[in-house]
Amino acid sequence: MPNKQNLETVAKIKEDLADIGALWVVDYRGLSVKEIQNLRNAIRESDACIKVYKNTLMHLALADLGLPSLDEILEGPSAFVFTGEDPVASAKALKTFAKTNKNLSVKGGMMDGMFLSAEKVEAVASLPSREELIAKLLGTIINPMGQIVRVLNGPMESFARCVSQIAEQKPAA
Repeated sequence: MPNKQNLETVAKIKEDLADIGALWVVDYRGLSVKEIQNLRNAIRESDACIKVYKNTLMHLALADLGLPSLDEILEGPSAFVFTGEDPVASAKALKTFAKTNKNLSVKGGMMDGMFLSAEKVEAVASLPSREELIAKLLGTIINPMGQIVRVLNGPMESFARCVSQIAEQKPAA
């Protein structure tokens, strides 16, 4: 029978998993305390948090919630990055931090209830941010409307220029 502390930890993990955009699993072996603090700050700036739980307790919480088991990557020391609404930002933060700190490696993760390998997490990190995607979508929507407005204004502009030219020539004559 699990002890009370483990049951409380599993409940806490379930609470953490309730409202996440994604979960990234990283191996942090070899990082100094200062480097881990820098990683936490980078993750926090991307609206995410990083926590360390026992792999067995994470496995129990995932099973209780009916989420995919991460048995393939839940080996050795693991830190878990719980993302907010924008999983891309936290994946980018991990990728950027891993470039400068070779001791950090991304093991994989879970997004939209599906297991992601380390390569797929890398692919998520290379996506544009949510704001960039929204801006591109709005640009795509607005561009045709702007072109229609210019086409519809064309005859009126031509008429106005013609009247203006005539008005300029009349006083001179």
